[in-house]
Amino acid sequence: MSDHASDFVLQAISFDTLEGWKDDDPSGLFEVMRRCRRQISDVKAYRTGSLGLSSEDLLPLLHAAEDFTPSSPSAARAFFERHCRPFLIRRKDGNPGFVTAFYEPDIEVSERPDKVFRFPFYRRPDDLIDLDDANRPAELDNSYAFGRLHDGHIAAYPDRRAIDQGFLEGRGLEIAWAKSKVDVFFVHVQGAARLRYSDGRIGRITYAAKAGHPFSAVGKLLIDRGEIARADISMQTIRAWLARNPEHVDEVLWHNRSYIFFREAMVADPEAGPIAAAKVPLLAGRSLAVDRMIHTFGFPFFIRSESLTHLDDGRPFRRLMLALDTGSAIVGPARGDIFTGSGDMAGERAGTVRNDADFAILIPRGAAGRFA
Repeated sequence: MSDHASDFVLQAISFDTLEGWKDDDPSGLFEVMRRCRRQISDVKAYRTGSLGLSSEDLLPLLHAAEDFTPSSPSAARAFFERHCRPFLIRRKDGNPGFVTAFYEPDIEVSERPDKVFRFPFYRRPDDLIDLDDANRPAELDNSYAFGRLHDGHIAAYPDRRAIDQGFLEGRGLEIAWAKSKVDVFFVHVQGAARLRYSDGRIGRITYAAKAGHPFSAVGKLLIDRGEIARADISMQTIRAWLARNPEHVDEVLWHNRSYIFFREAMVADPEAGPIAAAKVPLLAGRSLAVDRMIHTFGFPFFIRSESLTHLDDGRPFRRLMLALDTGSAIVGPARGDIFTGSGDMAGERAGTVRNDADFAILIPRGAAGRFA
């Protein structure tokens, strides 16, 4: 168990007291669950978070879902009621959970740089190594999962500013070039993108690794400076401020020292979501990024936010979701990032999500006894 375990408790509840449960239709999750089962059984189990729930704990639920096709929303809910017990995640500080949202941008790119397309997406460099307790230098915080191995010495990898100023130039790591440094930055925040080339080809990039530095929110920086009111902060208002203040773009973006490297991903089905950390395609509206230091991929979470209404046509957000991704800014036991889909409309939906929310994790009955 990590130190996170002391920050929250799990409170056993019933499905009858799970507000909004009886109105949800989780039928779309079963195909994703089958993909998770194949990933765990045929490729690699997911890393166990500090909560202590493992892929082995999850497999009985996934095996049961393998041959189950719900005939109705109520049949889908009944499946989870048979196989799981819900637990409310209560933070010990008394604060509610919190959700934001992310999406897969569509970005116009070129496979060669020119005067218009000047800002690259980089592959993972060969001098970037994974860090753990065995090889992490004492001067680096435990949060550093990556570092640079150079001449036999391990140190922090150069940050966003150093890379923007040319640290990786000439190494052949560029996947493609975009028109806008701001567009590249927000793809880093989202962790994936669809790339549209001038000849009509569509590519896809997804997260491969990061430089290792902590994520620092540029929105918080602009709030603290009095540039944008806290109540107005969103991806849209941040982009608008940067467009009005081009002379400050570098300074603001470099505040976030974290830097993301990508890998090219197949586009077998352009309608499917990107393949993220759980190695299965994300399902719009049903996929959740969580703190992987605490939670284990593949587990179902019921998220309820009374104030989040624009994703469900004015109704409060109350949905069963699967934990399939993670992110540098997603920290804490009741912190989630909702995947809204791909393209500009998905970005509009995602950009304004900043809402308090209740988190309930559904634990397969075979493991639930450890937490009751």
